[in-house]
Amino acid sequence: MFKGMLKATVFATTMALATGAFYTPAFAEVVYNRGNSADPESLDPHKTSTVYEAHILRDLFEGLVMQDKDANLIPGAAESWTVSDDGTVYTFKLRKGGVWSDGSPVTADDFVYAFRRLEDPATGAEYASMLYVVKNGEAVNTGKAKPEELGVKAVDPETFEVTLNSPTPYFLEMLTHQSSYPVNKAAIEKLGADWIKPGNLVSNGAYTLAEFVPNDHIKLVKNPKFHDAGNVKIDTVNYIPTEDRSTAIKRFEAGELDSNDDIPTEQMADLKTKFGDQLRIGPYLGTYYYSIKTDKAPWDNVELRNAISMAIDRDFIAEKVWQNSMLPGYSMVPPGIEGYSSAMAKFADMSQIDREDEAKKVLEKLGYTPEKPLKMEIRYNTSENHKNTAVAIQEQLKPLGVEVTLLNTDTKTHYSFLEQKGDYDVARAGWIADYKDPETFLGISRKASGNNYSNFNNPKFEELMDKAAAAGGNPEERMKDLSEAERVLIDDVGQIPLLYYSYKNLVSPKLHGFDENVMDIHPTRFISKD
Repeated sequence: MFKGMLKATVFATTMALATGAFYTPAFAEVVYNRGNSADPESLDPHKTSTVYEAHILRDLFEGLVMQDKDANLIPGAAESWTVSDDGTVYTFKLRKGGVWSDGSPVTADDFVYAFRRLEDPATGAEYASMLYVVKNGEAVNTGKAKPEELGVKAVDPETFEVTLNSPTPYFLEMLTHQSSYPVNKAAIEKLGADWIKPGNLVSNGAYTLAEFVPNDHIKLVKNPKFHDAGNVKIDTVNYIPTEDRSTAIKRFEAGELDSNDDIPTEQMADLKTKFGDQLRIGPYLGTYYYSIKTDKAPWDNVELRNAISMAIDRDFIAEKVWQNSMLPGYSMVPPGIEGYSSAMAKFADMSQIDREDEAKKVLEKLGYTPEKPLKMEIRYNTSENHKNTAVAIQEQLKPLGVEVTLLNTDTKTHYSFLEQKGDYDVARAGWIADYKDPETFLGISRKASGNNYSNFNNPKFEELMDKAAAAGGNPEERMKDLSEAERVLIDDVGQIPLLYYSYKNLVSPKLHGFDENVMDIHPTRFISKD
């Protein structure tokens, strides 16, 4: 595609010179070619769930509040807000003159429509449970109340009010997630599912959608109607899917990519030598885990799930597969959240040899041996790193009487399968914090969550999560309840945490404003390029 554009430009230049016409090349346009680990499954904010999609949607849309280049909260479509004394009513004042990319005003009704659409069961939003903190959120999403009964209202065109069930400390940070972004009612009602296509998508962020060529690129162009357009330095950003990390490295080295959000970790040492401080590695608030189908035999046996988890050598995977760019993980909530103590797997302090011996005893008791192996399939999405992790686990479990087969699909297919609660044994997954709170890591295992791929369902866990939600006004009590809930989740092996993430970005020295933070958030509107 880019070669074709170059030929066209050269041809036009030649013709202009030949005819004596005045020609001024558009050298002023600033283009950012941004490597993104996978294509999005959708560009509908209510039908997405991955980080790959979040990067793009953060450029296209603007929620009530947003994050700056350091992942700190800043005003978004709302210029200010107030909170009631009891912490349950948030009143947002929208920006005067805020408009959609088609020039129509962004109003409180747009947010009422978006919040109701997210909770409407007909939407099938994977993140609907996020708004269960809003009055009647769960009732609406489960069909027990009408969307009009959701605790949101437009006081006037510039005032949007939200009523919560109880004080929710992370509510404002939660609103930076793409599922809470406004969507354009007129476009959706007129175009249906086609509203997200180039030429149709009406957005309110720093960029608009110009092109979407699957497996090639997504082109966004600067939105001149954005309220801060004067400070947006990048004119065009091309999101380029880079599931093949090794190829991405070559494209970065050739200057075809200005940044990429992952690397093949087996090349870590060489990449550090080759790229120096262009390779940026640091703590990232996320957990790499395996989802295990808890309601499917034989995985519905907690002893078996625990034996599999116990036998996996996380130290080896962190050191040899991920080249110490990840840390061994024994809890769903990673370290780094102030005031919270993660609940670790009880075998975390055992030696690996003792773990394997104990796991072998359990497997033998259940009738599984190398001669009569347990058959287990691991699904993973395309990435050398995910493949190498699965292969390592395959080798670790084989001597214990577990025969592992591997199934790889592209990222879009992989997560679509999980979201649809497909039939599988074990599947690779990862969770990056939507906000700096334990709930974001624990909420995905609630029975109502669209992200609960394992179909984990434990009444005690649900009870403790509800108790924590009700204790929102007492931070210490709330954190204690969440830690107890995590203890139930870990002991019942609702998921198998393996590693704690770090970000691994390749960033050209031509880019400025691509600053490190534990959320690994880098809105293009704050980036410039030499």
